[in-house]
Amino acid sequence: MNTQEIITTAEEHLFHTYNRYQISLDRGEGVHLYDADGKEYVDFGAGIAVFALGYNNKEYNDALKAQIDKLIHTSNYFYNEPAAKAAKAITEVSGMDRVFFTNSGTEAIEGAIKLAKKYAYLKDDSTDHEIIAMQHSFHGRSMGALAVTGNRHYQEAFGPMIPGIKFAQYNNLASVEELVNDKTCAIIFETVQGEGGIYPAKPEFIKGVRKLCDEKGILLILDEIQCGMGRTGTMFAYEQYGVKPDILTVAKALGCGVPVGAFLAREEVAKALVPGDHGTTYGGNPLACAAAVKALELFKKQNVLDNVKKVSAYLEKKLDEIVAEYDYVVERRGLGLMQGLEINTDVKDLKKVIAACLDNGLILFTAGTNVIRFVPPLVISEADVDEMITKLKKALA
Repeated sequence: MNTQEIITTAEEHLFHTYNRYQISLDRGEGVHLYDADGKEYVDFGAGIAVFALGYNNKEYNDALKAQIDKLIHTSNYFYNEPAAKAAKAITEVSGMDRVFFTNSGTEAIEGAIKLAKKYAYLKDDSTDHEIIAMQHSFHGRSMGALAVTGNRHYQEAFGPMIPGIKFAQYNNLASVEELVNDKTCAIIFETVQGEGGIYPAKPEFIKGVRKLCDEKGILLILDEIQCGMGRTGTMFAYEQYGVKPDILTVAKALGCGVPVGAFLAREEVAKALVPGDHGTTYGGNPLACAAAVKALELFKKQNVLDNVKKVSAYLEKKLDEIVAEYDYVVERRGLGLMQGLEINTDVKDLKKVIAACLDNGLILFTAGTNVIRFVPPLVISEADVDEMITKLKKALA
């Protein structure tokens, strides 16, 4: 099928829940993607921060092929080796004690909410506990995840939301403190807000919330679905703040393309969930866990974290030059290889910029309504940054 045939067929049969670019991607190599007509794109979106190891990584592909030939799925009534290995690997790198594998980040958030509520229920037998989330946050589109997502636009058609959710201002500790009461069982936020506009947590905020949780017996849930798995230069962004959550959610680059997510917790919290409390048919299946095992192995083998630290410094420098050169580029912000450029959309149409980037062979996504998001594969080089900057400047012009 050519591009137009693919688009026509898709539009006839798929739900129209995405405004897709008029491109059909066909294959990838390294940090480049190719559409059905053979056009090349340098990819600074990585499937929304998923393909950390780049495309067509032979070791990764071979590991999946070997597992496909061996065993793809059984059920969670049985043990399987990839799940055991993946559980050991992810708990070791995160510093958490136990893990529950899901199929996505949204499912990880759902599990984290249930775990927090069950843990609180076991303490006082009450079911009216509250959770504090953040304005402008994004945690997913299922009903539980949507309820803690601080954006009315996503919620308005699907109410009522689950009760007991309050919203504080991100990076404003006082606003969190004002909402805490005897019913508060958890505080949830992204260590680096993604969809909300690429805002890293301020040290005084995340440390203050951690201290507050310790003092009040409240669980801290950190969402590192997008910013975790090495994207900020450490395996998880919270490591840079000297704090640790009680519950952690992970997905995206955990499987590097194969759908796999997870929520993790420290031992005391994790034991709140017992057989019958939570489950999944596909979560933790051998294929998904084989992907996670190999991804974590390659992170170490390929010194991915060192590369992120090196190249992110260069990317920041080049983006700062963009800010200095163009009056309508307001600022750069971010952490590691999760960066954003805020655009004055009164002057420049962001949709047209992204479209021009695609015309020039550059894939970029937005964050919120006025930010260009840069979340490339974590294996990019400085030469890849230069290629991106050249194409971006052409689009901005």
